[in-house]
Amino acid sequence: MSSTPAADEKKRGKSELNWLMRLLVIIEKAGNKLPHPFWLFLSLAVIVMILSAIFSASGLSAVNPATDEKVTVTNLFATDSLREIVAGATNNFVTFPPLGLVLIVLIGVAVAEQSGLIPAMLRGTIAGASPKWITFIVALAGTASSIASDASYMIMIPLGGLAFKAVGRNPLLGCLVAYAATSGGYSAAPMVNSLDTILGGLSTSAAQIIDADYTVSPVANFYFNFVSMFVVAAAVTLVTELLLSKRADQIELDEETEDDSFDVKMELDGNEKRGMVIAVISIIVCAGVLFALAWPAGSFLRDEAGGFGPESGLMAGIAAIIGFGFFIVGIVYGYATGSIKRTADIPEMMSKGLLPFVPVIVLFFAASQFLALFKMSNLGEILAIKGAEIFGALNTGPFIILLGGWLLVAVGALFLTSGSGLWTLMAPVLVPMFMLLSIAPETTQALYRIGDSTTNIISPMSPYFVVVLGFVQRYKKDAGIGTVLSFTIPLSFAMFILWGLLFFIWWATGIPWGPGAATHYHMG
Repeated sequence: MSSTPAADEKKRGKSELNWLMRLLVIIEKAGNKLPHPFWLFLSLAVIVMILSAIFSASGLSAVNPATDEKVTVTNLFATDSLREIVAGATNNFVTFPPLGLVLIVLIGVAVAEQSGLIPAMLRGTIAGASPKWITFIVALAGTASSIASDASYMIMIPLGGLAFKAVGRNPLLGCLVAYAATSGGYSAAPMVNSLDTILGGLSTSAAQIIDADYTVSPVANFYFNFVSMFVVAAAVTLVTELLLSKRADQIELDEETEDDSFDVKMELDGNEKRGMVIAVISIIVCAGVLFALAWPAGSFLRDEAGGFGPESGLMAGIAAIIGFGFFIVGIVYGYATGSIKRTADIPEMMSKGLLPFVPVIVLFFAASQFLALFKMSNLGEILAIKGAEIFGALNTGPFIILLGGWLLVAVGALFLTSGSGLWTLMAPVLVPMFMLLSIAPETTQALYRIGDSTTNIISPMSPYFVVVLGFVQRYKKDAGIGTVLSFTIPLSFAMFILWGLLFFIWWATGIPWGPGAATHYHMG
């Protein structure tokens, strides 16, 4: 008896799912073999020391085309090197570029988050949305939610489910749309956040391998990030409405239970609405004060030439300005709603808000030592020069170079899902190598954002992959990894392609990535 087309289609579906599950098992096993990032960076530091001794003895060298100076490998086991390593350990950590930037931004963000301002902003964006626009609004709110850092997942995923449920759509789909937009669009945001300060600091350290005076500002990709927010939301919306909504309609959800442990309040109450109005007014006032301070020709926020370049007070101090802005608006909202009742509540909020980032600070210690040794050995500079020479000999255009870097990052993000951790590994090689090929660090950093963010959502190594699975199982108890992946893979692919197209169009037109951020790098 011959099989029917429907039966053949079902067999093909099972075969594809089996292949996918086998691939996931391979990825999961490979990822689980990686040590914790802290030990990974310390191990790499030891490996760098060993390689420095080997290549120093072999006489490895290269000529830096930017300075025409011969670069040789420094043996880190030499007496002078060991002395410098021990003496510089504290300074390496304290002066690690992302450390101070992240802390000063997070102090302000912590107040805004703990006072309830950021959660209220996200809830207010979604509550009462039109059923016709619910997917785009949830996706847009997800991409914008990175201002709440990792807390955005715990806010957005249940909100997405409740928003879809409120308009009569599958809440499981809402959870997955929110997760994909939040994770996949983590680097696409309406304002500068902690990730911008981390990536900018790491890019600065990497760029200074070639150019000691080069600085990558936290707002280096601001224009690109802002536009990317809408592109990512559009990609999520298109795939959801054209493909995934049909699949979601075929999934039978479990009967409603009384368990509301994942529920969050959608609507803003009168007190919160009043607080939001006052917070918006305070934002306008803060922006007006900043504008007034920057307006005079001799303002301390301008540079010596009277502009707003990288050396101006505005750009050099942008992290402090942003952190202070969050701090002030968060306090205003807190007093308006009663979440702040006494001045002692404010430092307590700072402490509580910083707690989730303690592991990041611990990671920074190991990363700072690894990068310091890598730079001290000159291996990074030589590797970048040799890599640039290979690309030059192949006579490949910058498009092929950027395409290769994009794919390399995307693959790496499947195994190391920490955005800052992966960039700590890749920046010391990619940034200087691309600089020698006339590609600016800001361009390389923008490229990194796309590859890293969009593949995170399909990696079982991501801690939030398990989180979204837990929320999904609230609506369908037998949902598993395959359920999540059947939705997130199409979303990941769409974001990867559309966001990539935006990048290459942006790069081809030479539009600045952010204030004072170049597209191309010119040596000399």
